[in-house]
Amino acid sequence: MALIMSDVDRFEAARPRLEAIAYRLLGSSSEAEDAVQETFLRWQAADVERIEVPEAWLTKVLTNYCLNQLTSARARRETYVGRWLPEPLLAGDPMLGPADTAEQRESVSYAVLVLLERLSPNERAVYVLREAFDYPHREIAEILDISEAASQQILHRAKKHVADGKARTEIDEAAARRIVEEFLAAATSGRTEPLVRLLTQDAVSVGDGGGKVPARAKAFEGALAVATFMRGLFKPSDAKRAIVGGAPEIYATTANGEPAIVAVVDGRVVAITCLEVTADGIVAIRNQVNPDKLVRATAQWAASGHGDAPLYTL
Repeated sequence: MALIMSDVDRFEAARPRLEAIAYRLLGSSSEAEDAVQETFLRWQAADVERIEVPEAWLTKVLTNYCLNQLTSARARRETYVGRWLPEPLLAGDPMLGPADTAEQRESVSYAVLVLLERLSPNERAVYVLREAFDYPHREIAEILDISEAASQQILHRAKKHVADGKARTEIDEAAARRIVEEFLAAATSGRTEPLVRLLTQDAVSVGDGGGKVPARAKAFEGALAVATFMRGLFKPSDAKRAIVGGAPEIYATTANGEPAIVAVVDGRVVAITCLEVTADGIVAIRNQVNPDKLVRATAQWAASGHGDAPLYTL
């Protein structure tokens, strides 16, 4: 059925929320956009006048589409070249969604997005809908065609899996910048010891190049191994410049609410390094260098009119 303008407007009003849900579920902005577009096509084909609560209908259609995508994504990731990491989003990106509560901010943190990969599709959906968007269990049950009691049990399991990670420290923008500046000063000092002092003893470092940019698939583990790798990573070289097409300018920012280092070449984001911080220090360093997962970040970087001078140039 053809939609009238008011129906299109109603969908567009819901789009930001739908995109934020889909991003948390899928860990990819492009896949989230595809999921929302598919939801619009189904909205367009539906008898809208017979839909009693359009917002609930749209959420149900979107969520179930994402669940199907998550199931097939597991198979695709078995053939993914190297380590698969979610796509980081820079501060201010509307797809990050609501950030009014600690639960909402944590649910979209890069560390939690990585942990959500351990969950079953249903566990991930319940966790996202409840923790990030405060859906009552009654509505979640209707969306997923499960009982309200099952929704509560699934959330309990999901939260336990997420809590199995380190106790993360919530950090404001100013503190994030200080952490990045201190980290960069240590990484570019030419010595390993300053970096070791910033890391927890069980720190890890992983990277995602998607087979398109060199990235070590096996994690570096332990403060000394991670520090040694980082010292080499931030040492300027012609080989590194050849890979990314120039001399990367290094900036401090936040991505998914975590302190982040952004490497930019001629306005193009070529790497985002997210630092997971606990009270004991930096526990994980995750490098996203797959160019397919940096397209949106590049657009966001340009739109933000970033005016700060780079902290460092490789």
